[in-house]
Amino acid sequence: MLTIFINEHGRLRSGWRAAIFLISFLIISAVFIFVSITVLSQLEFGESTTSYLPLIVPFTISAIIAILLGWLCGKLFEGLPFRAIGIAFTTGWLKNLAAGCAVGAVALTSSIIIAVMSGGMSLTLNRVSSTSAITTSLLSTLLIFAVGAASEETLFRGYLLQTFLRSKLVWLGIAFTSLLFAFAHNNNPDVSRLSWLNTLLAGAWFGAAYLKTRDLWFPLGMHLTWNWLQGPVFGINVSGITEFSPDPVFRATDVGPAWLTGGSYGIEGGLACTFALVVSTVIIYYLPTLKPSAEMLRLSEPPA
Repeated sequence: MLTIFINEHGRLRSGWRAAIFLISFLIISAVFIFVSITVLSQLEFGESTTSYLPLIVPFTISAIIAILLGWLCGKLFEGLPFRAIGIAFTTGWLKNLAAGCAVGAVALTSSIIIAVMSGGMSLTLNRVSSTSAITTSLLSTLLIFAVGAASEETLFRGYLLQTFLRSKLVWLGIAFTSLLFAFAHNNNPDVSRLSWLNTLLAGAWFGAAYLKTRDLWFPLGMHLTWNWLQGPVFGINVSGITEFSPDPVFRATDVGPAWLTGGSYGIEGGLACTFALVVSTVIIYYLPTLKPSAEMLRLSEPPA
């Protein structure tokens, strides 16, 4: 009977560890985010960067809880140090973050090139908004996308994926966290079957990035750059949301077909995105310059 709960190493099985982490995260984050939203709702925000606080604060709370809870579960259930989560400033973290930004930029840009070359999308410089408005939009949304990417990566590619990896269930972990990642976008505006499948594929894309370096800096850079370039730079809806690009550098006009360009959901809802994600996943696998450090490899492998 004990084998249902305890593995051959005398530790709680990964499924139970993941369940405890996820349920605890949902309860704790719901409480703290509810309190923060209640407090913020009593404040008045003008037309400035402070108006983004109702987004920034919950994202920040979510990331902090995912990090601390992941560290606590790792320590209690697996005897792991804080560094195992993959968000510490270990050797090579900056290189991995920069590489992630580069991969995210190339992947997003390639999907847009496909949409433009097909005639389904056109880009023009934004000559309506002032330079100061564009600069403010770029800087403020950079902060939003940074904390947003951090909240999702620490949750889905943090302890939740990593504890399956240490139990030799990496494909189950990627499938499970990718499904959760896709379901988390179910209520986005104009979501479609193809956009949902692309989000599922993006979850596997980020999972492959974590496996490449065994830290969260590489997928974090990919996630941040993809969203930031998509919205405030190219002026495309980010997962159906228009508020993230009030004054973009470019203005995108999408004439379809939606199955290719994504339509009102943004480029993530079309086959141009599907192609970019598949190709860049293969590129990530064969990147010769990125590999995990000996310490991170040891902390993410099954116990001897």
